[in-house]
Amino acid sequence: MGERRRDAVDMLVGRNIRILRQDRGMSQTELGRKIDVTFQQVQKYENGTNRVGSGRLFKIASILGVPITAFFEGAQQAGSENAGPSPVAMLSEPYVLRLLQAFCALEDMELRRSLAELAEYMAAEALPSRHVVENSVVPNRLRS
Repeated sequence: MGERRRDAVDMLVGRNIRILRQDRGMSQTELGRKIDVTFQQVQKYENGTNRVGSGRLFKIASILGVPITAFFEGAQQAGSENAGPSPVAMLSEPYVLRLLQAFCALEDMELRRSLAELAEYMAAEALPSRHVVENSVVPNRLRS
């Protein structure tokens, strides 16, 4: 029997499990304990390497306090190869959720704008081939 290829929807479900787990401040070990699997199995679910069965997905949804449909958000984009990264996909990148939570805690709009400009500038400098700042509010003096 051949090896199963990772399916875009399996990867999407796993990514959304990771985002929601991290949002709840829960470790992979803690989630694994609650659904009776090892943290390595949770990693495989989150990477889309192993498919999450319907019963286990229901249990994860109950533990995280979300409807099962939350794991399928972004499914319309998962099959599209031409689409850029979705906002949901970007949330699964390391530190993004923490940065977003801290950013949202800021009430000063000028400080928010300054931080956004700083991040855009740093991204443009780190990856000059990408047009990170094309539609941004980065002042012309900071654009390369």
